[in-house]
Amino acid sequence: MAPVRAAPDDASEQVTQALAGEPLTVEESRGGWVRIRTAYDYPGWIREEALGDEPGPEPWPGDLDHDVLAAARAYLGAPYEWGGLTERGIDCSGLVHMAYRRLGRLVPRDAHQQEAAAIEIDEADARPSDLVCFGDPGEAHHIAFWLGDGRILHATAREGVNAVVEEPLENTEARPIRFVRLPIR
Repeated sequence: MAPVRAAPDDASEQVTQALAGEPLTVEESRGGWVRIRTAYDYPGWIREEALGDEPGPEPWPGDLDHDVLAAARAYLGAPYEWGGLTERGIDCSGLVHMAYRRLGRLVPRDAHQQEAAAIEIDEADARPSDLVCFGDPGEAHHIAFWLGDGRILHATAREGVNAVVEEPLENTEARPIRFVRLPIR
């Protein structure tokens, strides 16, 4: 894992993380830093020595709806970290991204991008593994997996909770909310 920074400086904000085997496009090299673009079109800077030749994951042949929740649950208890993608720290959209990535499916990295890639559905039609978007339409600032029965699975950093948790939707004060489904099968 290598931090992807907003600028070629270790003190710059971590915008995401590049994982072993992740395909990257190198756009520029400067002073030991490389400007990259991820397969999900995310730009940033990583240290040149972080580049390697490991292959990426193979697509998962199983039941995607069930398995994506199992993949997400592997992160339960992981601390919240802005831009994080690992069990050592992960953010809300990183949880969605990595759950699908573990199954060989590539989805966008950020909540608003995930919302844009999805189809809005009625709450009554939502099934476990669909997503709940928080914030104004088209500008989701938080995202969670819908578990059904009024419960969500998400990475949160609100007062008193700083981890990946399963909890009632009502515990999350952010509004408005929308239910969406990623068109991945």
